[in-house]
Amino acid sequence: MKRSLILFVAMGIAMLSGCATTPAVFTDYDPGVSFGQYRTYRWAQKPEGYSPLEQQRLVAAVDAKLRERGWTQSTEAQIDIVANVATETRYSLDSFYSGPAWGGWGWGGGWGGWGCCGGGWGWGASYGSTTTRAYTYGTLVLDMFDSQSKRAIWRGIAQGTIPSNPQRQTTNMLASVDKMFATFPPGTPVAQAQ
Repeated sequence: MKRSLILFVAMGIAMLSGCATTPAVFTDYDPGVSFGQYRTYRWAQKPEGYSPLEQQRLVAAVDAKLRERGWTQSTEAQIDIVANVATETRYSLDSFYSGPAWGGWGWGGGWGGWGCCGGGWGWGASYGSTTTRAYTYGTLVLDMFDSQSKRAIWRGIAQGTIPSNPQRQTTNMLASVDKMFATFPPGTPVAQAQ
């Protein structure tokens, strides 16, 4: 169970550290649960395996979202939150060509006439190069469990490329948390922009 919770935290981190785009965010919940009965929570597992500063920021961001919804932290909590973060190195290949891929016809120099040994028209070639780029892809997973029954009731996942710039990591993480909690608790109408 601890490993699956780690994935949940990883998603959140991945979202925070996305490249030029914000991470993809997904949520799921148990529709048979009445979220109105819950008002207290505790961190059963905070995200590990990445920057302690990012961990602090993630926990603070989730705490702020839950406070906005009237929830408070308690040692005798109704909800246990488990966060997990997973990262992996991925690779992309970028290929560049210096001419048409099919080559081309052109005049060839040489001594004496057409054909393989002389000047004349012939088939040309293009040149290409491929560059390999490594990048880090991350997944943050946040899970909520009813502390009495141990039943899973909610999950948020964020996935994306993790930028190397810590400021962009934080920006992406905050955007991911905003998306995760936009309609939390489930059944809450999304606020309309005015």
